[in-house]
Amino acid sequence: MSAADDPAAVPAEPPAPRRRVAILASTAATLRLWLWAAAAGAIAAGATLAFRWLTAQIEWLFTRQSSGLVDAARAIAAWQRPLVCAAGGLLAGLVLQFGARWVARGRQGDRYLDYIDAARQGRVDLNDRANLVRTVSAALSIGSGASIGREGPMVQLAAWGSAWLARIVPIRPEQRSAIMVCGIAAGIAAAYHAPVAGVVFVLELALGFFARHTVTPVLIASGTASALVYVMVDPKPLYATAPMAMVPSSIVLTLVCSVAFGGFGWGFLKLVEHSRLLFARVASPALRLGLGGLLVGGLSAFTPEVWGNGYSVVSRALAGTDPWQWLALVLVTKVIATSWSSGSGAIGGMFTPSLFVGAAAGGVLAQVAVLWLPAAWVGDPRSLVVIGMAAVLTAATHAPLMAITMVLEMTNEFQLTVPVMLACAVSYAISTQFGTRPLYGNPIEAVR
Repeated sequence: MSAADDPAAVPAEPPAPRRRVAILASTAATLRLWLWAAAAGAIAAGATLAFRWLTAQIEWLFTRQSSGLVDAARAIAAWQRPLVCAAGGLLAGLVLQFGARWVARGRQGDRYLDYIDAARQGRVDLNDRANLVRTVSAALSIGSGASIGREGPMVQLAAWGSAWLARIVPIRPEQRSAIMVCGIAAGIAAAYHAPVAGVVFVLELALGFFARHTVTPVLIASGTASALVYVMVDPKPLYATAPMAMVPSSIVLTLVCSVAFGGFGWGFLKLVEHSRLLFARVASPALRLGLGGLLVGGLSAFTPEVWGNGYSVVSRALAGTDPWQWLALVLVTKVIATSWSSGSGAIGGMFTPSLFVGAAAGGVLAQVAVLWLPAAWVGDPRSLVVIGMAAVLTAATHAPLMAITMVLEMTNEFQLTVPVMLACAVSYAISTQFGTRPLYGNPIEAVR
C-alpha cells in the first residue's frame, strides 16, 4: 500500500475550533499591522511638517526672511549671500565633525544608518545618534541656502520615526521592518504630495516587487500621510499647473529630447561625483562645508535662484513664462551649485534638484523647438517640462516606474502618461550605459 493510500500518512486537519482561533489570531495580527502602518503615516506627515518648520526658522535666523529661500536670497544684499551660505555650511560641518565623535561613543548595536539598506536587510536598528546629528546638520545647510533638497532629510526623518515605532509596538518580529518601510513610503508621499509614488518608491528601490505582504500596510501608510498633509497644508498637487494637451505628433520630438535628458541626468551625477572627489581633499567637515557654502553663496550673488531645492524655478518653468536664455543660465548655475553643495558633504536631497534639471532643460528645449519646428510637432511646450522632469529623474535614480508615477502625481498631468513613459524608457537606456552610480533612493550621505 502506498503512502497516499495510508490514512496514517495523511496529516490530520486541526479541529474546526482550533482553525477558527488560528484564523482570528492571524486576522488580529494583520489588523494591528495596518493600524501601526497608519500610525507610521501620521509620524511621516508630522516629521515632514516639523522639518519644514525647522528649516524655515533657520532661514529666518540667517536672513530675517520667511518667504522661501529664493525670495530670501533676493531680499538680502548680494554681498550677504556668500556670508550666509558660508556661515550655515560652517555650522553644519561643525555639527557633523563633533557629532561624529558623539556617534562613535554610542551603542554599536544600532548599526544601520542608511534606511534603504536597513529596509533591504529587514532591519529597524537605525543609528539614533547619527540620525539626530544628520537632521540638525541638514537643517542648517538647507536653511542657509545650500543648493540641495529638503525632501531627502524629510524621508530620512520619517524612516527614523517609523523605525522607533517598529521597535516599541507589540507586533510580530517579522512585521517590524514593514513598519519602517511604511514610514519611507509615507515620507515620500508627504514630501512630494505623491502617495502612489511613495509605494512605488519602496517597491522598486527598497524591497523589490515580490514583497507582497508589505503592499497593503505601505498603501495605508502612504495614503494616511498624504491625507494628513492635504488637510494640514494644501490639498493641491505640489506643482499646480494648467492642463496640458497630449499631441500625438509631438512624440517624435519627445523621443529625440529624451536622449538629451538621459545625457543630462548622467552628466549631472558625474559632475557631483567629481565634486565630491575634489572636496574630499579637505579633511575637516567644517571647513569642507564652509567652503562649499562660500562657493554657492558667491554664485548666488549673481543668480539667487540657486538657493534651495529649486521649487520656485520649476513652477516658473511649468508656467512657460520665462525666456529660454534665462532658463539656460539658471540651469547651468544650479547644476554647478548643487554639485558644490552635495560634493562638500551638505546633507540634503538630490531628487528635487534632479527635477529642477529636467524642468529647466525641458523648458529650454521646448522653446528652442518652437523657433525651428512646426507647432504640430511641438504641441504644448510646457509638456516637455513635465517630460524632462520624469526623464532626468529616471536617469539619476535608474527607477523609471517611480519617476513616472511621482512626476505625474506632482503635476496632475496624467494625460501625458504615454510620452512620459516613452521618455523615461529612452532616458533609462541612455543613463544605464555609462556606469555612473545612481541615486538608489537615499540622497543622504553618511556622516564622515
